[in-house]
Formats: sequence, structure tokens, C-alpha cells
Amino acid sequence: MMKKLVSITFSLIISWTYSQSDPFFCDQIYELNQRIQQHHFRPKPLNDSLSKDVHQLFLDRLDENKRFFQESDISKFKVDEYQLDDAIASGKCDFIEKYSATLVQRIEASKAYIATLRDEAFDYSGKDTLYFKPIKTMGYFKDDAAFKKYWNKRLRYAILDNLIEQDSSRSYVEKNFSVLEKEVKPKIIENQLCLLDELLHKNGGLDLFVKESFLNAFANYQDPNSFFYNDSDKSQFEGSVSNHQYTFGIDTMKNGDGDIVISYIAPGSAASLNGKFDENDVIKSLTSPTQTLETFCVSNEDIIAFTSNEKNETIIFKIKKQNGSVHDIQLTKTDLKVEDNSCTAFILKKRSNYAYLKIPSFYTDFDTPNGYGLAYDVARQLQIINTEKVKGLILDLRFNGGGSMKEAAQLAGLFINKGPLAILKYGNGETFTIRDDFNGTFFNKPIVLLIDNFSASASEFFAAAMQDYNRAIIVGSPSHGKASAQVILPLSETDDLGFCKLTIEKFYRVTGKSHQSVGVVPDIILPSLYDGFKTNEAYSPFALSNDSIIPMWIYHPYKKLPMAEIQSKSKIRIERNDSFRAIHKLNTELLNTYIDRDLEFPLTLEYLYKDVQNYNDLWTDLNITFDQKFSSIPVKNTMFTQKKLVGEDAIILNEILMDDISTDIYIHEALTILADIRNKKLH
Repeated sequence: MMKKLVSITFSLIISWTYSQSDPFFCDQIYELNQRIQQHHFRPKPLNDSLSKDVHQLFLDRLDENKRFFQESDISKFKVDEYQLDDAIASGKCDFIEKYSATLVQRIEASKAYIATLRDEAFDYSGKDTLYFKPIKTMGYFKDDAAFKKYWNKRLRYAILDNLIEQDSSRSYVEKNFSVLEKEVKPKIIENQLCLLDELLHKNGGLDLFVKESFLNAFANYQDPNSFFYNDSDKSQFEGSVSNHQYTFGIDTMKNGDGDIVISYIAPGSAASLNGKFDENDVIKSLTSPTQTLETFCVSNEDIIAFTSNEKNETIIFKIKKQNGSVHDIQLTKTDLKVEDNSCTAFILKKRSNYAYLKIPSFYTDFDTPNGYGLAYDVARQLQIINTEKVKGLILDLRFNGGGSMKEAAQLAGLFINKGPLAILKYGNGETFTIRDDFNGTFFNKPIVLLIDNFSASASEFFAAAMQDYNRAIIVGSPSHGKASAQVILPLSETDDLGFCKLTIEKFYRVTGKSHQSVGVVPDIILPSLYDGFKTNEAYSPFALSNDSIIPMWIYHPYKKLPMAEIQSKSKIRIERNDSFRAIHKLNTELLNTYIDRDLEFPLTLEYLYKDVQNYNDLWTDLNITFDQKFSSIPVKNTMFTQKKLVGEDAIILNEILMDDISTDIYIHEALTILADIRNKKLH
């Protein structure tokens, strides 16, 4: 009887009369379309092809893992499959309501069913089977029975996984299974209910999430780097590629009890200067002049979005201290230097001295167009390492997702003595050659440039120029394959409709070739844990195509190094290196057994334990190999940095950085390549 009542309740929820069109959302669609048609590099026509693909992207965003919608919902949504282009053209947007209503219904139904499982005895005998399949092969639920079976199995899997995580001894868990399962089950159920509540209570509400998902689907159809941005999205993006942030200076995390706690307070920030905040304070709510966000069952991502929102300049933090006292503290953002977006050189020793410099991003000064960004900071570091009489330099661009093209061009100019660096192509077919017009360089010794699958955009711009000019040996994995530039545009003069980040141009190497969707291919390729993970842009839907153009300027590269000899020596070292062999083995195992796996096994403690144990053993073997076989590199600070190290936190962080550099096998190989060049006088 209880199940029938639940079913009736949700039937009533979905039987709303869909509201009239939201004029605000209609305006957003209209203005986004206008910006795309006016500014995108290759705006796609409003037709049935667009409608079908945007509709699929939209559904994928709403239910990414296919754990809510049923086949009957998809059938109901089919009416829009070839109508969205007409809706965008006409400015009608009432179609959106059924998606919000249906998603709410399915999430609430999931919560209701999960709640009924509190008192149900779970079956761990292996009668049911766990299926692991690539996400693209998964379908939507056929009916209510299928969705209930999914959640029942998901919870049982989570319980077993939690028991294995708590105690690695399988015999102990088996012996005490009844007691342990009884303790863990309520926590797993409550946690899952809380996660579903997080979806319902997303910052701004689920209705806003659905609408912004559609706007993003429309933008992503143009290319994978075009997006809709709300105020928080824009602030977070600009902060990621800026050397300053307007911020409270508080980092947060969700602890094991589900509370949002302060994990870090930036020195010199508003929170630090206020003096009333402490790490591990629990944040109970955030109140801006326009809204209050209660933090119960709210994701940490939503907390970050709320505090990052540029309109939330002043917030009242309700915090609970560790002694139990509760305080309301008003805080206003201040300007703060982003320490993550800075670079410091280190000195590595391999007979001679060599320099190492990590470039975290191509950050810039958004407030002052001619202000100091990455290129200026690197120039200062080059002046410092020149006084250290180094014989070569390692520039590390691994995991550098890009940033300012202006900074990338200026950085290349520090190492190249005048000439074209890249070619921009606009949507109308016109081209513009980016040049370094200044004579001289800041550094003229050999350079090894480290890149990986996650080096993208401005990183690739810089790496390609250095490779084409024979100015650096590129080492690592093929880069991401993003050869396009974006700009952020407001959807209205008052910014109230949000923003869009649109691709407005493609860029090409000085040779006229493009690395779009193929990446910058290293001169020396090293095994990577991420090989074959399909994270590169070529695997993103609607990625721009690769092509080439005829360059208008002649460039004059430096004398080419004897790469065959350098590559041969490196290849022999890599093949003999136990750590690189271990990385290759782990990568192969991860791809075959976990990333691309398509298998099934009974839902029992025994089989799940074996699966978890096999995964843990892979990482254990890798760590053992590193610990036993790898010799560390001598690393020290420059004399300039040593004088600047003040305070216990700065000293500890510096020691951690030096230890990471010292034991990094990729840096070790880059250093050996530099030593080869030095020893053979190849430069």
C-alpha cells in the first residue's frame, strides 16, 4: 500500500500544467544565438541537424550517467528532437519546463525508493550481477522495475565497497559481516539521499541547472570550447588564468560527516585579516544581499560557485566553531595575488647546473591590458638563473591548460630572436600573423620542454613555436590538440543575462600547419599513465577539423640539433628504465581492465574484494618500483629564492616542491637529455 501511495504522490507532481515561457530564459537563448551567429568562428546553421544534436547533448548533460530518465521520458522528449531550431529562431522556450519537471520527478522517486530500503534486507549472495560497460553503451531505464533494481544494486555495491575500504582484511569482514553491514548501511543510504538532495538544491535551483544545461548544449554544438557562463563560471574561469583574484581567501571542502568546512585560509586575504575564521570551521550558511544558501546536503562545487559569484561581493558566513559556538561573520572580498599562478625556478645538478621552471598556466592581468603576467614573471626568473651560470633549462608545461595567447606570444619572444610565431585565421577567412618584433633573447642555452595530453591551447601555441624554430626539444606525450582562441562576451549590456565564451579564431603554426585535434607531437615521446585515455580534443563531440593554410611570412629557424642521436640515447634509457616500464604496464592494465572494460561478475563480497584488490595491487606495484629503483635529482633554490623564503609555511611548501621535482622521472629524463646536449656539445 505504501508503494502505491508513493506512486500516486509523484504522479501528482508531474501533472503540473507547464508554466508559460520564462521571458528571461527566452532572452538568454535569443541573445546567445545572436552572439554565436555574429562572433563564432564557424557558426552552424539553425536546422534539423542542429536540433537533433543539441537535443542529444542536452539530455546527456541532464542525466550524464543515465540513472534517472526512463525510456518513456525519452519518448516524451522526442517531440523536441527536430523542433529546437525553430524554438531558438522564434524565441520560444516553453519546451524547457517538461525537462525540469521530469528530472525533479525522477530524482524524488529515487529518493523515495531509497528511503524504503532502510528496513529491507539486502541480498549479497551473488544472485544479482554487476555489469561494467562503457557509458555510451548504456541505455535508459526500461521501467520502474529497472530503476529500482539499479538503485538497489548501487547501494549494495556501495556498502561492500565501503566495508572493503574500511578494512583490507577480507576474512575479518566476512567473519563480522552482519554487524559491519548493519552499521554501514544507514550511513550509505543517508549519504546517497544527501547526494540526490544536492542535485535538487543546486546553486540557483534545479530549474536553473536545466536551463543552463540547454544553453551549454547549444554552445557546445558549435565546438567543445564554446560555453554559456553565469557570473560564477566567469569569475572562476578568469581567476584560473589571472595573477590576481577578487576573493574572500577561503577554500572549502566537504568532510566525512557531510559538512562544508574551511580547508585553507590564504595568507593576506580578507578572511586572514579578519581574524575570526579558522581552518576546520563548519560553514552552516552563506548569505548575500539577495539570497541565503544553506549548506546542508549542498555540494562543495555549489559553495565555490556562490562565493566566486562576482555579484556576491559581501557575504555573511554563519560558522560553527569546534567548541560548538555559532557566529555570523560579515566578510567583503579583496584583491589577492594567486600564488598558484606564479613561477619559481629551481637549480638541478647533473655535473653542471641546469634550471627547472614550472609554468602552471598562461595567466595575465585582466584589469590592466599592459600589466604584468606570466611572460614578465618568466623574464625575471630567466634573469635570476642566468646569474647561476646554468647550462640549460627545463620548461614544464604538463597539465597546463592554457590561458592568454598574448602571454604565450610574449613568452616565445623571450627565446626567439625576432620573427613570426603563429598565424590567426578568422571566420571570414582573413589571417593575421603574430610576430615577435624585438631583437635579442633572454636565454640562449639549450631547452627541453615537457608537455603531456593535458597541455592545451596557449601551451600548444608556445610549444609549437619553440619546436618549429628548433629552439627546444619537446618531450612527453602529444598535447591536447586545441588550436583555437576564445573570447568572453556578455549576453546583454548590463550582464544580467550571463555570458558566453566563444571560439572566434583558429591559430596555425608558422609552417601553416595546424595541430588542431592532433596536438603537438613531441620529438621524444615518453610513456604516460594517460596514454589511450581519449582525453584529447579529437575525442570531443563537434571538435574543429584539422587543416592547413599558406603562410605569408618566412621564418628562419635555428640550426637543427642532431635529433636522431638524442632520440636514440633517450629510447635506450626509457626501455631500460623500470619506472617507465611500470608506467606502461599500469597504463595497459588500466585501459584493458578498468577504463575500457566490459565485464560482469556476481554481486558478492568475494568478487568485489578481488576487483578492488587487483586495482590496488596495480598502484602498489608502481609505487614499489618508484621507491626501489629511482635515484633522486639534487635540487636547490636559486640564491634569490633562498633569500625570499620567509615563514614556516613557505619553507615547508618549498621543501615539498623540491622533493616532487627531485623524484619526478620525467624531469629526470629531461635533465639527462640536456646533459647529453652539453656533453656532446650539440648546441
